[in-house]
Amino acid sequence: MQHIAVIGAGQAGATLVETLRKQGFDGRLTLWGDEAELPYQRPPLSKAYLLGEMTRDRLHLRPASFYDDQRVEVHTGTRITALDPVAMTLTHTGGTETCDTIILATGSTPRRLPADIGGDLPGVFAVRTLADIDALEPHIRADGHLLIVGGGYIGLEAAAVARKRGMRVTLLEAAQRILSRVSCQDTALWFAYRHRAEGVEIIEDAALARLTGSDHVSGAVLSDGTSFKVDAVVCGIGVAPNVDLAKAAKLEVNDGIAVDDRGRTSAPGIWAAGDCCSFPWRGRRIRLESVPNAIDQAEVVARNVLGADEAYVAKPWFWSDQYDVKLQIAGLNTGFDHVIVRDGTPTGGGRSHWYFKGDTLLAVDAMNDPRAYMVGKRLIESGRSPDAGAVADGSTPIKDLM
Repeated sequence: MQHIAVIGAGQAGATLVETLRKQGFDGRLTLWGDEAELPYQRPPLSKAYLLGEMTRDRLHLRPASFYDDQRVEVHTGTRITALDPVAMTLTHTGGTETCDTIILATGSTPRRLPADIGGDLPGVFAVRTLADIDALEPHIRADGHLLIVGGGYIGLEAAAVARKRGMRVTLLEAAQRILSRVSCQDTALWFAYRHRAEGVEIIEDAALARLTGSDHVSGAVLSDGTSFKVDAVVCGIGVAPNVDLAKAAKLEVNDGIAVDDRGRTSAPGIWAAGDCCSFPWRGRRIRLESVPNAIDQAEVVARNVLGADEAYVAKPWFWSDQYDVKLQIAGLNTGFDHVIVRDGTPTGGGRSHWYFKGDTLLAVDAMNDPRAYMVGKRLIESGRSPDAGAVADGSTPIKDLM
C-alpha cells in the first residue's frame, strides 16, 4: 500500500491530508506533529483565545473523529528526528517509517531573545503555539506591566489584547518606527497613533540591552541606560522557517526549503508547503507566512503529488485585528516608490494606503475598509492598476477604480 507522510501538523499539514483524501488518495496517510494537539488555528491564539472569547475546542481545525473517518493516522507529540531522501525513511522518537512520498509542512519558529541578555528567563514568552499562550495568559492581568519587544503585527496584536485586559504596556522597537519591515510610514504612523491613544507606550529607535531578574523576569534595561520594572515580556521579533530536517537531509534551502512552482524539493519524492518553504513568484523567490498561503499552496501540492501538473500562483493577502480595527492587506509592497492615501482617520471611517511602483499597483493596506481591500485585491490579481488620481480622490467611488 502506498504511504504518504506529512511532517508538520499545522494549517498546511491539515490541509494536505484533507485534500489528498478529497482527491481520491486511498493509501496509507500519516500526519506527524511535535505538539500534543490536533491541528488548530493559530491566528485566534493571540487575540480571541487569549481574551477568553474562544474556547480551546473551537481552535481545532477538525475534531478527532474527522481524522478517524478519513483514515488519517495522526501522530501528535512525535518529533521527526531524521529524513533519508534516498531510502525514503523517517526516523522519529518511536522508530522508523518507510514512505513513498514525503511532504514537509514544518512551519516556522519564533526568534527568541539571546539567553545572554535574559531571553531565557521565566516570564519571557513567544506568541506562536497553544502552549505559549496558555503559559502567557496568567501573566496578562490588570495590575501588571507587559513589555513587548518588537513592533511588528504580532507585537501590536499582543499590545491590543493586553490593553483590553487592563495591563500597562510598553512596546519597544529597535528600528526608527514600528512596522518598518512590512509597511509604509503612513500605515506605521496610523497604528502608532491608535495604540498610543489606547494607552500603549511605544518607544522607537531604542534597543534592549538586557532583561533582569533571577527566577523570573523583573525588569528591562535599554541601551541608553533607561531601566524599568516589568512583570512579563512578549518577544515579537519575527520567525524563522523550520529547515533543520531538510538541511540535515541535504535538501536545497534558500530562505526556507526551496521548492519549484509545483511544490517539489530538490529530492525526488519529497515536497513542501506552507511557512517552511520558499518558491518562485514573478521572477524572484519568496516565502509567505500566512494562513491563506498555507491553505492554497497545500491544496496545489496535494493535487500535484497525485499526478496533476499545476503551478502554484500565490495571491498574497494578510490580515491583523487590533482593538476594533481590521487591517486587510492585499499584495506585496516590496519595491514600492510611492504611496497614495485615501482619506480616513484612526478614530473613525475607513482608510486605505495604495502602494505603487511607477504606475503599477503592488499592494493595498485597508483599515476598516473592506471594499478598498476587495477592489485592490482584484486589481492586483488581474494585473491591472487604477489611475493614481482617482485613488487619491476620496469622492471617487471605490468600485469605479475597477
